[in-house]
Amino acid sequence: MQVDVLDIKGQKTGRTVELPQEIFGIEPNNHVIYLAVKQYLAARRSGTHKVKTRAEVQGASRKLHKQKGTGGSRKGNIRNPLYKGGGTIFGPKPHAYDFKLNRKVKDLAKISALSHKAKESAIIVVEEIKMDAPKTKQLVDIMGNLKVADKKALIVLPEYNDNLYLSTRNVPNVASTLLADINTYEIMNADVLVITENTVNIFNEEEEAVA
Repeated sequence: MQVDVLDIKGQKTGRTVELPQEIFGIEPNNHVIYLAVKQYLAARRSGTHKVKTRAEVQGASRKLHKQKGTGGSRKGNIRNPLYKGGGTIFGPKPHAYDFKLNRKVKDLAKISALSHKAKESAIIVVEEIKMDAPKTKQLVDIMGNLKVADKKALIVLPEYNDNLYLSTRNVPNVASTLLADINTYEIMNADVLVITENTVNIFNEEEEAVA
């Protein structure tokens, strides 16, 4: 599919780029998108929750009273989970929530997410975003020119841009990422993808190499 290339003022440059059909034009597989997002969020969980069992809480280990003859119920020690301050039964223990996904599934999820954005016309291709210094106001102006100031935008770059990265940190609804690091969650979490022209060229070069 052909997409117009815009400059940072939001004007058409007169050039167009081709978004590869194999990446941006497939029928999205919603289930693998769900699995990839689920894995990403699960891996972010620290899993450090912990409660103390009756073997770990403080308290004497002596039996409170004899087993029979008191008229009361049978009791163990004060660390019994039935008493206040006692241990917790079947409480959470530290463990990892992450799970494995095959590489082909993760790749399909990423391509499906990109195709999903393409079907929604939520992809904007711009020239190289040049910033001489980290300036939040300049970045906000650029987003306004591209008419995405009120949307959650993800800027996809071919290589690290320190000035742009530092500028996005102060803008809550704008984030930047490298093409090599992009993942399904980031794509689906954004309302619109702002992709530089050089990044699209890398997509096309990879497709030609595979062909």
